[in-house]
Amino acid sequence: MTMPVIFNEPLSLLQRMAEHMEYAYLLEKAGTATDPVERMQYVCAFAVSSMSSNWDRLGKPFNCLLGETFELQRNDLGFRLISEQVSHHPPISAFHVESDLFQFHGSIHPRLKFWGKSVEVNPKGVITLELTKFGEVYTWSNVNCCVHNVIVGKLWVEHKPVGFKPRKGWAPPGLSKTKVKALLGSWVQALYAVDVSTYEQFLKTQKFDSSADNPTVLSRNGISSEEAGVSGGAAAAAISDTDDIPGVLPNADPGIPGQVLLWKAFPRPETTNQFFSFTLYAMMLNELTDNLKDRLPPTDSRLRPDIRLLEQGDIDGAAIEKNRLEEKQRGHPIRSVKVFDTAAMEKNRLEEKQRSARRERKKKKEEWTPVWFHYGIHPTTGKEDWLFNKDYWQRDWSRCPDIF
Repeated sequence: MTMPVIFNEPLSLLQRMAEHMEYAYLLEKAGTATDPVERMQYVCAFAVSSMSSNWDRLGKPFNCLLGETFELQRNDLGFRLISEQVSHHPPISAFHVESDLFQFHGSIHPRLKFWGKSVEVNPKGVITLELTKFGEVYTWSNVNCCVHNVIVGKLWVEHKPVGFKPRKGWAPPGLSKTKVKALLGSWVQALYAVDVSTYEQFLKTQKFDSSADNPTVLSRNGISSEEAGVSGGAAAAAISDTDDIPGVLPNADPGIPGQVLLWKAFPRPETTNQFFSFTLYAMMLNELTDNLKDRLPPTDSRLRPDIRLLEQGDIDGAAIEKNRLEEKQRGHPIRSVKVFDTAAMEKNRLEEKQRSARRERKKKKEEWTPVWFHYGIHPTTGKEDWLFNKDYWQRDWSRCPDIF
């Protein structure tokens, strides 16, 4: 089913995935810290920080076209990223980030579940971080997201409470199970670390009300060989089964003596409410300078006309282009659609073009082959995954498909 462009935000899913790297400085800290516990703290903070931009973001990113790519180079943050839509049915997006200090890669294939008044988004897939200097590998999955009041009422977003445990057998025999640190905070605002003994003393002085709108402590997990991560606390438990809007933001600062701030969300720009509740980082993802345009492949998300038109406020034009691209990939003839401005028209045009391309492949009995990734066994993790073939940075675009 084609979604009206009015429900979209002017970014593709590949660009939205690139928001993982907004707080890349945390990986730099993890990649240089000599204390293994400190490294784990920063990795946990990075995993939490990637969710912070979702706060108050109710627009749906554009579905990626098969073969679509997105490149991001941030010399100021010391990394470069490439992502590609490697499969359409099921939809799978693969990404690879490289730096002198780390390798960050994985694939995501989101699934939607409709529950009447809410929609649950399950971003299936495993994310892997490798700290080059220390030979350490961390893996995790994105948490489920629930959008409430999709039929009636004010929309709001909730991340479902989740805990993380490494698989048995990963740790060598004899590894200490002593808990060392507790992580506390909010995925919206900040994350803190404190000694477990101090945290346990703090808990003895607190009274928790599961019905409270503003509980102080949101995380109770300590870092150990069996547990590592952040889990929902009283606030999450209180709102997970209701569509009511939380009254206030949770207080991220628990105020425990000796706590250490690991990460704090950057303030949103003053214009965020006028621009899809974007962070400043998200606002730059679709920026297209003449110099950048000259070196990008023709498949980059920045070149999608439907996204560009929606960004410019032309909703009808975006819908037409979105429909054209989807139809082109599905392999159907271009169908007329009722639209109201150019953004919607452009969205429909791209969808039609996408359907058409898929129909041609089926007629010729051809299988789609991604250009920049291949499916295989990762040499570090030993798991099957979409692997970057390293050809992209040679910038030979002769193999790029015509998708826009």
